[in-house]
Formats: sequence, structure tokens, C-alpha cells
Amino acid sequence: MDPEVSLLLQCPPGGLSEEQVRAELNAAYDRRPLPGGDEPIAAIWESRRQAQPWLFDAPKFRLHSATLTPAGPSGPQLLLRLGLTSYRDFLGTNWASSAAWLQQQGAAHWGDKQAYLADPLGVGAALVTSDDFLVFLRRSQQVAEASALVDVPGGHPEPQALCPGDSPLHEDLPGDLVVHELFSSVLQEICDEVNLPLFTLSQPLLLGIARNETSAGRASAEFQVRCSLTSEQVRKRYMSGGPEAHESTEIIFVKTQSVQRLQETEMWAELCPSAKGAIFLYNLGQGSPPESP
Repeated sequence: MDPEVSLLLQCPPGGLSEEQVRAELNAAYDRRPLPGGDEPIAAIWESRRQAQPWLFDAPKFRLHSATLTPAGPSGPQLLLRLGLTSYRDFLGTNWASSAAWLQQQGAAHWGDKQAYLADPLGVGAALVTSDDFLVFLRRSQQVAEASALVDVPGGHPEPQALCPGDSPLHEDLPGDLVVHELFSSVLQEICDEVNLPLFTLSQPLLLGIARNETSAGRASAEFQVRCSLTSEQVRKRYMSGGPEAHESTEIIFVKTQSVQRLQETEMWAELCPSAKGAIFLYNLGQGSPPESP
């Protein structure tokens, strides 16, 4: 394992379908107010906005915990306990210089080192082409996190996609819609970042959840998605641009049989932690798919 990443949860070989995942959204799963108040978060946000005025705040789902139950009559089931947070709070907690201290305080006060952290749940995709290449993107210098590093396509599920307008309330978002947003958001990120049509993509299978230890354990759900296009067709689509073309500068392809040994290559040092988590879970998930429920 790499010190930049840890695995919070590994799904059974082959991954879990949307029907095998449930979500419980509750205010009890929000982060705790910081010891002494949240003023430091506001100060950090104003400082970051002055340096990077293109940054904008938005609600995110916060991962509190996840429980995987063993196979039963309907197969394995995963329960995600989620709260709400924001990008602003993420920069003011997980990315703050005090993040390690906040983890210590969370463990001491609540028995949970993540209690004071925003921990917005990200999504990432091990995207496999029809000729068995995995797709990676080099992030541009304009992005706020992991600039110039190599990543898999990904981003965040968006509460506002389910409840546009004002910040959504927990009770307004049923769990099944939250799960659907989780699975559909990873497809949307692929469409926007790689410029692929939705009809070329398979339904995502959840491989597991990884933590980015360089941002105080922020979690990302990692999926496997297959594309019906070849690597050369994907390259042409990417080069023609897309809604989020500004977020990356290069597309990179790695043969699937080479991914098992990717950690031994020079490319590994260029991968951001979320990509490393996706690769670990992809390699672990290359067993027999689970039987259909």
C-alpha cells in the first residue's frame, strides 16, 4: 500500500451494482462544529478565494461511515451513512494546516478522528476501453487540487442535482435518489471530462471506497466503467474537447494487464492519491463477478 492512500472498504470481486447500495442521509452524519467555532473555515475560504477567484462553493455529500453486509438472498448490500457538507468546509478542514490537530481532537472528543472534517465524498472511475486500456487524465494547473498530477476521471455527486436552488435539506433527498446520483455522477464526469457519449458507457460497478491521506482521509467511491469505444476512438473524442476540457491537459492509456504492476513504474509517482485508490481497488476487484441478485 502507498502512504498517500488507504482503503476504507473493498466490495466483493466484480463490484456492486446500484441496486445493491443504500444510502441514509441524516443531519446526525454532518461534521461537528470546530472546537471554538467555525471562524477559521471562513478565514481560509476568503484567503483561497483571493488567490483563486474562480473557486466557488457548493453543497457536497459527506461520508460518515459505510457498512457492507455479507451475501444474502439478494446478494451483498452496502449501506452508506451520509451527511451534507460543502467545498468551502472541505478547504477549511481537510486541507487546513490544522487538519492533523482536528483529527486528534475528533478522536478525543467524539471517538472519531474525522468528526470535525468535511470529508466530501468523491467519485472516480477505472474506465476501461473496448481494447482493454485504462484511461487517465493529467490535471491542469487551473484545478484547485492535485494540479498537474495524473488522475482517473471523477469528481463529486452533487446534492443540488437532486434539489436545485437553495441548499438542500436532508429530509428532501430520499436515499434511493442519493444512490442514483452517486452512480450517475461518475458517468457524467466521464462524459464531461473525456467527452464520451453516455451510450458508450456501461453501468458503473462500485469497487470500494478509498481515503486520500494527503487531505486528511477524504473518501472517494471508486467504480469500474467499461466503454464500447477503442482507445484510439476515445483519444479522438477527448482531443475534440468537452464541457470540462479545461480541467486536464493530456489523456494517457495503460494496458489493463500492466495495471497490476503500475506501482513499480515511474508513472506511479505522478498519480494523485485518488487515482492510486482507484487502481488498488481495480486490481483487487479483478476476480469473478458476484452472482446476479
